[in-house]
Amino acid sequence: MDYSTKLSYQSMYWYNDGLKKAKIRDLTGAVASLRKSLQYNRDNIAARNLLGLVYYGRGDVVEALVEWILSKNIQSHDNIANYYILKVRETPGELEAINQAVKKYNQSLEYCRQNGEDLAIIQLKKAVTVHPSYVKAHQLLALIYMHTEQYAYARQSIRAAHKLDTTNEFTLRCMHELNQIRRSRNVKLKEKEKKDKHTVTYNLGNETIIQPVSSNLKDNAGLHTVVNIAIGVVVGVAVMRFLIMPAMNASQQQEVNQQTIEFSDQIATQEAQVSALKKELEEFRSTSEATQNVQATAESTKESYEIVINVASHYRAKDMGDAAMVEELLRVNPDSLGTVGRENYDEIAEDLFPKVCNSLYSTSRENFEAVNYPAAIENLEKVMQMDEGFKDGEALLLLAQTYEKSGDQDQANLKYQKLVESYPDTEAAAAAKEALEAQNKKAGKAGDDDGAGDGGDDGAGDGSADGAGDDGAGDAGDDNAAAE
Repeated sequence: MDYSTKLSYQSMYWYNDGLKKAKIRDLTGAVASLRKSLQYNRDNIAARNLLGLVYYGRGDVVEALVEWILSKNIQSHDNIANYYILKVRETPGELEAINQAVKKYNQSLEYCRQNGEDLAIIQLKKAVTVHPSYVKAHQLLALIYMHTEQYAYARQSIRAAHKLDTTNEFTLRCMHELNQIRRSRNVKLKEKEKKDKHTVTYNLGNETIIQPVSSNLKDNAGLHTVVNIAIGVVVGVAVMRFLIMPAMNASQQQEVNQQTIEFSDQIATQEAQVSALKKELEEFRSTSEATQNVQATAESTKESYEIVINVASHYRAKDMGDAAMVEELLRVNPDSLGTVGRENYDEIAEDLFPKVCNSLYSTSRENFEAVNYPAAIENLEKVMQMDEGFKDGEALLLLAQTYEKSGDQDQANLKYQKLVESYPDTEAAAAAKEALEAQNKKAGKAGDDDGAGDGGDDGAGDGSADGAGDDGAGDAGDDNAAAE
C-alpha cells in the first residue's frame, strides 16, 4: 500500500468518525474529526461538505459557506455543495437575518467590556430570536445571566446551547457551575430553616423580637437549678483538668493546618480555572485566525476566477487590447484556480504573453536609451512576471543594467547573480558575470586606496615627531627607522 492510499484511508476514517458524532449532535467532536480528515486529504469533498453542514447546524453560517465554496472550487460539477449554497441564497432574508444576529453578538461583546450587561442581554435575546441555532449567542447569554445572578434564565440559555451541541466544552462547564451554585444555595436554605425551628419571631411595635423556643420544663424549678449547677461545676472541673488545657495547643495547630489546606485548595482551583480559560482563549484565537485565512483564500480564489472569466470573454470577443488583458491576468493567482479556470488561463497566457513581452521589451530598450530608467524598470518587471528567461536572459540582463544605471547597485547585483545561476550557458550570463567581476575589482581598488591613505598619514606623523625633538631624540628616531 503506497503513501497516498494510506492518507486516503486515514481521511475516510476520520470522515466516518465525524459523521457518527454529527448524527448524535456532538458537533464540537465532529468538527475536530472532520478537520483531521481534511488534513490527510484536503480534496475530500464529502468531509468538506459535512464540515459545512456541522458549522451550519451550530449557527456558524459564514464558516459553512466558506467550506462549501472551497468544495465547489475543487469539484464544480456533481457536487451537493452547489445545492447547499443555492438553498441558503434562495431563502428570503435568511442571510440578512444571520448577518444581523452576528452584528448583535459582536455588539453584545462590546457592551460586556463596558460593563453594560443589561444592553448585552437585550441584543443577545434579539440575536437568538432571529437565529435560534446560534450556539455562541446562547452561551454568551447564559454567561451574562450567571454573572448577574439570574440563574433560572442562565439554565434556560445553556440548555438551548446543549441541545444544539451536546459535547461543547464551554457549555458543559457552565452547566457544572450552575449545578454547584444550586447545591450551595440548597445547603444555605436548609441551615436557615433549621435555625428558624429553634427560634420564635414576632413584632412588638416597630421592633422585631427573636426569642428561643421555650422548653416544657419551668425555668424557676429549684431542683433543676441545683442539679444543673452541680453538674456544671463537676463537668467544668473535669474538662479543665483533662481536656481543655492539654488540647488547647493541639487545637490551635490543627486550625492553622486546616486553614493552610483550604488556602492551598483555593489556589489550586483558581490556577485550574485560569489554565482552562487560557486554553479556551488560545483555541478561540486559533480558530479565528484559521477562519480568517480560509476566508482570505476563498476571496482570492473568487477574485482570480472572476478575472479569468472576464478576460476570456474579452479575448474571444476581441474587444480589448492585448496589453490590457495581460494587466488583468497578472493579478491572477494561477495556483488557486480549478481545472477549468486553469485551462482558460493557460490558453490565453500562451497566446498573449509572448506578444506583450516582445512589445514591452522593445519599449524598455527605447526607455533605457532615452535614460528613462523608471519606465524601463516598470516594463521589464512585468516581463519578468510573464517570462523570467525571455530571450535567453536578455530581458533580465537589461533589467540589471537599468537598475545599475539608476543607482540601485544592490538590485542590479541580485539580478546579475540570478542570471549567472539560472541561465549559465547564455551570452547574457557571460555579460552578467563580467559586470559582477568589474564590480568586485572596483570594490577591491577602493579598498587599496584607503590603505594607501592610512600609510601616508602614519608617515607624516613620524616625521613630525622626529623633527620636533632635540638632537638626541632625532638620532634615536633614525635608529628606530633603520631597525624597522
